[in-house]
Amino acid sequence: MVQTIDSLTSSAKESAQKLGIQKFDIYGSAVEETSVQVDSGEPDQVKASQRSSITVRVWNEENRMGITSTTELDSEGLELALKTAYEASFFGMKEHVPDFSPEATSPLESPVDKVPQASVDILIEKLVDVEKQLLDSHEAIAGVPYNGLAQRDVERFYVNSAGAARHEGGSYASIYLYTKTEQEGKKPRSAGSVKFGKGFEKLDIEGCLKEATEKTISHLNYQKVKSGKYLVVFSPVAFLSLLDSFTNIFNAQNILDRQSLSTPESLGTPIASPLLSFCDDALHPENIAKTTFDGEGTPTRRVPIITEGVLTHFLHSAGTAKRMNAQPTGHANIGAKVTVGPHYYHVFPGQKSDSTFSLDAAENVIFIDELNALHAGVQSLQGSFSLPFDGWLVNKGEQISIDSATVAGDILEVLKSIVYVEPEPEITPDGVCPRIWIEGLSITGE
Repeated sequence: MVQTIDSLTSSAKESAQKLGIQKFDIYGSAVEETSVQVDSGEPDQVKASQRSSITVRVWNEENRMGITSTTELDSEGLELALKTAYEASFFGMKEHVPDFSPEATSPLESPVDKVPQASVDILIEKLVDVEKQLLDSHEAIAGVPYNGLAQRDVERFYVNSAGAARHEGGSYASIYLYTKTEQEGKKPRSAGSVKFGKGFEKLDIEGCLKEATEKTISHLNYQKVKSGKYLVVFSPVAFLSLLDSFTNIFNAQNILDRQSLSTPESLGTPIASPLLSFCDDALHPENIAKTTFDGEGTPTRRVPIITEGVLTHFLHSAGTAKRMNAQPTGHANIGAKVTVGPHYYHVFPGQKSDSTFSLDAAENVIFIDELNALHAGVQSLQGSFSLPFDGWLVNKGEQISIDSATVAGDILEVLKSIVYVEPEPEITPDGVCPRIWIEGLSITGE
């Protein structure tokens, strides 16, 4: 796609000159994806798609900006997009107008290489085999109603009239398996697993199969749990999904829009237990969707957000950084409005804990494996949540599945109530994180 970008850049400059446009930038991406699903040993759904789009921004003589998107990447489509964005610029905002990132031409990390995609018949054959193994693993497993094996190639680029030119590509594959059980006199139980890898050959399919099997079987023996306050252990997946529901705490755009639990003055204040540290790190070696620049061309980097409980950085676009007298952090997403969002979390222990905890020794502990209904149960601006979960009641290593229960709390209180961050991290699709122990969380069960 490099050659395509070179020609697109040249075409954009020609069209801009023809239209009398002095200042513009273009962000675009192209995705090629193949996915398969199976049902009872037969292919159920096979999809293949190719899609590409660009977003064009143009600044007029009054420094007002217009924006448009298009999927037409030829010279005519590009010229029309530039013309449309220029016309829209006269209706653009007059205050806090986005600008080029001051780091749009700074050096980048080495880009990720793409890997060859596997053929569709190989994907189907593998998924049929995995489904059969899962169904044969226990008589109670009646089906695998949700399953999928997919692979994707992604290319991204950014160019502007000031000479910036970025390009990168990457590949990744994913598999998910979600079971359903049937036992006489018992409720149907479900469990699943998701794994990502840098291409089909590096996908941990066996690990996904093993995890889905073990979790399903562990949920067959279930019971109610009494309501009350518990010492709760969050799995890495559960903790990261909760953390990701409250990104307004460290999202500079949310803070400037006054849609946040933080203010500009929150930097440097303790907001969590000193046992907790975490960063956002798009370049983490375990991030299979590694990206070296954001939608404004700013290089991505490791950004320490909470260090030993203290809020140390916000996530910025070029615009929020300018307004808050900070540096862009590489977290801008280009759209009708420039938004800010995280890439890949890395959670790790902060200060050393005075005591250690272990599921093998703990008594009457709730182990939350997965949080559900995050779209409905999180009040991000109030900081509160009340969420159903999948998990177990643990007594000295023995795990009994919880029939149905919810966990509720306030995110700032939860962060301060962390009593242990385990030293061993686990790799998840959203980040690297160990298990997190939190004291005094409200569980509503029986």
